Amino acid sequence: MSKTLFSFDNATIETRDKKILHGVTWTLNRGDAWLLTGGNGSGKSALAASLAGQLDILQQGSEPVADTTLPRTTLASFEEAARLIREERYRDDSDFVEGGVDPGRTPADILELDNPEQHPAVIQCGITKILHRGLKYLSTGEIRRTLLAKTLTSQADIIILDEPFDGLDTLSREELAYIIEAIAKNSGQTLIIVQDREAGIPDAVDRVLSLRAGTVAFVGSRAAFREYTAAQQPARGQPPAGVQQPATSLSPAGEMTEPELPEGRVFDEGGDIRTPLVEMRNVTVEWSGNRVLDNLSWTLFPGQHWLIRGPNGSGKTTFLELITGDNPQVFKNDVRLFGRRRGSGETIWEIKARLGIVSWRLHQEYRMTGDLDLEGVLLSGLHDSIGLYEKRTDEQRRLAAKWLSLADLAEQRESSFSSLSYGQQRAVLILRAAIKRPPVLILDEPCHGLDTDHRAFVLALLERIAATGSSTLLHVTHDPEEVLPCEKHILELRPGESPMWYVISRK
Repeated sequence: MSKTLFSFDNATIETRDKKILHGVTWTLNRGDAWLLTGGNGSGKSALAASLAGQLDILQQGSEPVADTTLPRTTLASFEEAARLIREERYRDDSDFVEGGVDPGRTPADILELDNPEQHPAVIQCGITKILHRGLKYLSTGEIRRTLLAKTLTSQADIIILDEPFDGLDTLSREELAYIIEAIAKNSGQTLIIVQDREAGIPDAVDRVLSLRAGTVAFVGSRAAFREYTAAQQPARGQPPAGVQQPATSLSPAGEMTEPELPEGRVFDEGGDIRTPLVEMRNVTVEWSGNRVLDNLSWTLFPGQHWLIRGPNGSGKTTFLELITGDNPQVFKNDVRLFGRRRGSGETIWEIKARLGIVSWRLHQEYRMTGDLDLEGVLLSGLHDSIGLYEKRTDEQRRLAAKWLSLADLAEQRESSFSSLSYGQQRAVLILRAAIKRPPVLILDEPCHGLDTDHRAFVLALLERIAATGSSTLLHVTHDPEEVLPCEKHILELRPGESPMWYVISRK
C-alpha cells in the first residue's frame, strides 16, 4: 500500500482576510498522479499553493496545519514566473554597471546545478541554449520551461505543475507530455497537474480532483470523471455556465449577425486603407551574438488581421516589442508606426495611445499594483497607464460597466484586481485593451491561464472587435484552436533557417 503523504480533512484554505476553499477532503499517496481541474476562480491554484505552504490550511475548518508537517512540495506556476520577474526588477542594477545593462540572473543561476548543460531535465526542457541568458530577456515560454526544469530537478515529494502547457509550442507540448508520463509512471514522486482541460494530459495521470465554486465537485478516476463531465454538459446551443454568451451570435441559418459592442473612443486615422499602420524594413535584432530577427521586412495595413507564430524563442515577443516601443533596438532599425519612423521625435505615449496591448508582461505589471478596482483597471486603458491617475467621469463609469458586463463582472466592478483568479484577471486586461478601440490591438498569448469558458468568451470577443473594423489584430498563439477566422495573414518565424521568417496567406 502506498504511503500517505498528506490528507485534507474537511479543510478550509484561506488568506488573511478571505476564505477561498471549504470542505476539501482529499488524500495524496506517494506515487499518485492527479489532474487538479476546475474553471477560473474555482480555487485550483489556491489548493496547489496551500500544499506548497503559500496559503493557510485549516483542518476541520479550524485546526491550522503547520508548514513543517507538509510534504516537500515544489510548484511551477504563473505565480512563480511572476515572482521571478518581480525579483529581477528589484535586483536590476543597470544604473550602476558599466555599459548600463545588468543582465541579472540566468536560468543557470536559478537551477543551481553542477554542469547544467548535461542534466537530463535541462535537455528535456530545451533550455540548454538559454542557460546563460538573463531572465529579463527570455520569452514567456522560455521562463516557463526554466521553471519546469527547476521543478524536475528537485527532490520534492510532490511536484505540482500549474497550467504547464500554456505558452509552449506544439513540439514543446509533446515533449512535456512525455516528461509528465515518465514522472507519473516511474519517479515515485507524487505528481499534480493543475489545468482546466483534461485534453492533452497523458493517461498515466489517472486520478482527478475537480473543483467548482470553492469546493470539491468530483474526486475519482479519469474514466469516472469523463462520465461525470459528459453528464454535466449544457444543452446544445446554451452558453457555458457562469459566462455571459459573448460571441457573435448565429442566426438559425448559421449566418453571423452584426456584432454589438459598447461604444468607446474610436480613432479616425484619416488616411487611405492602403497606408500602413506598421512597416518594418530589413529589421535585424540580436542579443550577445544571438540573432533573434534577421532582415525582416513586413507591413501591416488596416483591416489585415495577422497571426504571428513560431516556436518558443523564435522572436515573437521581440517582434511585438519593436512595435510597442519596449525594445531599444527599434532605434537601430527602420520601423515605422502610423507613417512615422521610430526615433523621429515621437513620444512613447503618442505610440501607445494608438495601441491596445495584452501580454504576459503587462499582466505581471498589473499584478504588482493589484489593489486597483476592476473599473479602474478598464479605465486605465483609456489613458495607457498602469494604474489610474485621472478622475473618473460618469460617462467613463457607464462605459466600464458595459464592458465588464460582457465578462459577467459588472457586479464586481469595485473588487480589487488581485482578488480575481489569474484567468479572470486576463479577461479583464483584454477588455482594458479593447475599450478605446485602438487602431492596432496586440495580443501576445491572450488566452494564457483561461479556462474553456473564458477562452471561448475571449476569442469570440476578439472576433467581434475585428468585425467592427475599428481595430486591426496582431495575435500570437501556439494553439491552433485559438486562431481566429478573421486572421487571413500569417507571419511565421523560423529560428535557425534562412530566411528566418515567412509570410503565409490563409483562405
